[in-house]
Amino acid sequence: MRAFDTQRMTGQIAGRNPEGQLEPGTTLQNRYLILGILGVGGMGSVYRARDLHFPNVTKLVAVKEMINMAPDPALREMIVRNFEREADILATLSHPAIPKIYDYFTAEDHSYLTQELINGKDLEAMLNESSGFMPEGQVIEWAVQLCEVLSYLHGHTPQAIVFRDMKPSNVMIDDRGHVRLIDFGIAKGFQAGQRGTMIGTEGYSPPEQYRGEASPAGDLYALGATLHHLLTKQDPRLEPPFSFNERPIRKANPSVSPELDLVVMTALAYNASDRFAAAPTMREALLAVKNKATTAAATPAKSAVIMAHTAPPPPSPTEATKEAAAASEVVPVWAFECEDEVRGSPLVVEGVVYVGCYDQNLYAINADAGKFLWKYATEGGLAASPAFHGNYVFIGSEDKRLYCLTAKTGRISWTYYADAPIRGTGRVAHEHIFFGADDSYLHAVNVQTGRRAWRAEATGPVRSTPAVNGERVFFGCESGEMYCVDFSGAIKWRFKAKRAVTSGPALGDDLVFIGSMDWAVYALEAASGWAVWRYRTNKPIVSSPCVNRTMVYVGSADGALYAFETRSGKMLWRFETAGQVNSSPLFYNGAVYFSSVDGHLYSVDAGNGKLRWKFRSGGPMTSSPVEANGLIYVGSTDHKVYALTA
Repeated sequence: MRAFDTQRMTGQIAGRNPEGQLEPGTTLQNRYLILGILGVGGMGSVYRARDLHFPNVTKLVAVKEMINMAPDPALREMIVRNFEREADILATLSHPAIPKIYDYFTAEDHSYLTQELINGKDLEAMLNESSGFMPEGQVIEWAVQLCEVLSYLHGHTPQAIVFRDMKPSNVMIDDRGHVRLIDFGIAKGFQAGQRGTMIGTEGYSPPEQYRGEASPAGDLYALGATLHHLLTKQDPRLEPPFSFNERPIRKANPSVSPELDLVVMTALAYNASDRFAAAPTMREALLAVKNKATTAAATPAKSAVIMAHTAPPPPSPTEATKEAAAASEVVPVWAFECEDEVRGSPLVVEGVVYVGCYDQNLYAINADAGKFLWKYATEGGLAASPAFHGNYVFIGSEDKRLYCLTAKTGRISWTYYADAPIRGTGRVAHEHIFFGADDSYLHAVNVQTGRRAWRAEATGPVRSTPAVNGERVFFGCESGEMYCVDFSGAIKWRFKAKRAVTSGPALGDDLVFIGSMDWAVYALEAASGWAVWRYRTNKPIVSSPCVNRTMVYVGSADGALYAFETRSGKMLWRFETAGQVNSSPLFYNGAVYFSSVDGHLYSVDAGNGKLRWKFRSGGPMTSSPVEANGLIYVGSTDHKVYALTA
């Protein structure tokens, strides 16, 4: 690079303004006519200029100037090296999201980098100009593009490039709406184990970068911090470092989906090993959120958006069945195929399996043979699981309605309208069905008439399946509140977790057990809401606990099923899977059954957590299993409902 520079030491610098910037009309290298200032930084300015080597057309470029005023010769040399490194790196890169470099030269102790002019705005400017929150779909699209350019940088040959300074001001959106990554001033080649200077932008940089350790995982953390800023409008530079877990995204912006929340918080894990394995993996997780949003909004309690982070793609249904037979000798009694993914839990009553599907239909299937009986089409996605009472089956829909259907024929009996999508599963007790909706209410509706008896207001959407004990109802909400109300809807007590309580509460031993998106399992006194104990897992919890006598079981997005003593909270055992455990466990006949995003249904010994058997479906599994007459019923994203011998 130095030999190249000495050939460009000629050229005159015209006047500067009082702030030290080049005046419009200045010509550099007898080639670049300065037209105006694009931006000013601590080390120099960026100018809009015209390339005079193209006299018949107007070719506009950006000229980045580095002014080196450091008094220390060693520091001056380092600043020059950094600027040269940026030019060297850009010269080797070719990607649509990275500006093209045209020239590099030095004149009068000032170094210049000439590159492609990008017409657009950076994300920080867009944040400052916006009156509300950025649309989730738009943020996902930008994030996907940023993952793509990071994938390119991290996979660059002969040496991976670590950007080291991902933040909103370094991401431009051009006039076509495409992401452009700018300012490679501190980017560097990556060598595993190599230590360097503590560099980056406070608030966005990962913990290890403060220790001089820069790696691709650090870029993913900074991307997570950038997305957190875009979604919440909370500037991390003004907050305590590494405090994202204490500033939940959905508390600041309830419109953000739980699935996107999980993706961002995974990227923001304190330990690099707990983040996404690589940028392509994070991209796949973001695309999973995007794809679900275009078909039917995913239920947070059944989310599998980080399945790319936790497990490789599962095999086809045929291969899965062969593997199950060979590895565990578990073969389905039958498998019924729906028209889309089955993420909710089945309900089995009087020889019939009722299950909701993402094709917006509620299906009724013969429990013994897996034969189709009937289906009822709603006008929205079915994120909830069905409930049953008398001769009727109930299901909530994202079309804001609760449906009451005759169990035998599937004909509509009555419909109840909420004010927002119903993504919570209902619980029937005392001739009423209790269910939550995104209108931030728990509704109590008469099962015979469909008329509302009352509704209890929460501080956020209610997607938690309520529990009923005597004349009290327990439920959580997306703002992190856990409530106990009486049969008039009056609040008896409330408990505040740090993040959303999507998990449905479980009752046992005079305690209420819940999981939270703050990564913790809580045991609360049923009478008062006082916290008896708390256990922190390694990832958020959306799984609803299951209680059997003195033990409580719950899954975590960290890929494990946990078993605790109900009174002490002592962890008795932990069973690891290769994917998130979002399903709620089932206890039956000395075993615990649960599914995982790794595509398996597991049966483990309830006492010691030892594997009994596992069955692999053809897709990630988030459906919670149920038991009836010695058979286990569960759904899968491979569009199938399975019946297996317990």
